Amino acid sequence: MGNPFEGLQPALQVIAREGYILPATGQAVEDLMRPDQEEAYDRVRLGIEPGDVLDLVIEVPNRNLYVDSTPIGREKRHIFQYFLDGSARTFYLGNVVEGDRQTPIHVAQIGAAAIVRDNLGRMKIADSEQRFVLLMDKDQLSFGQQVEDAVKAAGSRYEFVNLKEEDRQTDGIQAGKEPRSRAAHKANWRMRVLEKHIATKLERKPGQWLVLDGGLGSEYAKDWPDGKDYLGVVKSSWKELKFSVKSGRVKQTLNTYQLLANLKVGQRTLAFGLREGLIATWYVRIRGPEYLEFPLMGVLRIELPNPSREAVHSELIDELSGALVAERSVSPHGKDSRWHSHLYPIYLAEQSVKNGFVTTEVLKAGMKWPAHASGAITR
Repeated sequence: MGNPFEGLQPALQVIAREGYILPATGQAVEDLMRPDQEEAYDRVRLGIEPGDVLDLVIEVPNRNLYVDSTPIGREKRHIFQYFLDGSARTFYLGNVVEGDRQTPIHVAQIGAAAIVRDNLGRMKIADSEQRFVLLMDKDQLSFGQQVEDAVKAAGSRYEFVNLKEEDRQTDGIQAGKEPRSRAAHKANWRMRVLEKHIATKLERKPGQWLVLDGGLGSEYAKDWPDGKDYLGVVKSSWKELKFSVKSGRVKQTLNTYQLLANLKVGQRTLAFGLREGLIATWYVRIRGPEYLEFPLMGVLRIELPNPSREAVHSELIDELSGALVAERSVSPHGKDSRWHSHLYPIYLAEQSVKNGFVTTEVLKAGMKWPAHASGAITR
């Protein structure tokens, strides 16, 4: 196999020729995000702030807080046939210095894959794409545009990302604003963009639902007006949501823990409106809480696009919830720390992406800094 990072070598040559490199020890160090990053992203995609209360009940005619969800397997009706997920890995290569200005240099692997399942339960990859991404603050360097042009000239397999560019996900959380960790969050956002690119390309027939990993955010619910028959499944939901519900004639506010404490396996909650009704959201418990380490484990939060902003019929919510409960039958137990709320086809999509990534050893071998023409860099 040739060097998969060959397309980035011209960009590295520009950096080494024009700037002074302070390389990372060991050539490349993986950038890791905090474990609760998925919850942080979920808060951003929800479009609400701490203290906000969801008081818009978006479904009719049901008004019960908890509803039984009878499992609907594919032998009865095969609702969910497409599943989409992605992954990203980011490495710090070093810093480049020009005069009194400098920027860190990062490289990332991002990928996304869609899995399709036939009526017999057989699954295969419907579509997948991977990219190598070079990230730096190009505005800090006089030759930043040269680096970007060199990456773009390498072809569609390579991307350039300016670390100072804003995006709705990275800039929505505190960790994304930190210079040292910003690249990992920017790469995750580019992965999210790649996921949507694949979602829009899938040729699905009416009634063939697509399950997306994670909340919808405005990039799906608002910016994909032609998308149909899809929903988002959140495994790591933001725990600070509050809900206004009626108890008889009196309204009360429940936090997430209170709402889910009485949610039994095979049940769903009432559906509430997000973003002024643009998204309908509710919880479904597919496992536990017995025999699980934490009472909120085994719970999914569902997001359904609702472009009309009108009430969603309970029959549809019941049907989708029942199909999700049936998905618990196969589990990646022991393979993923989130197995309790993981849908197996989503897990397969994620694994197919990760299995396509080059190893850390290959990355370190393929991303060696070129020798600086003036001798400032010798490695």
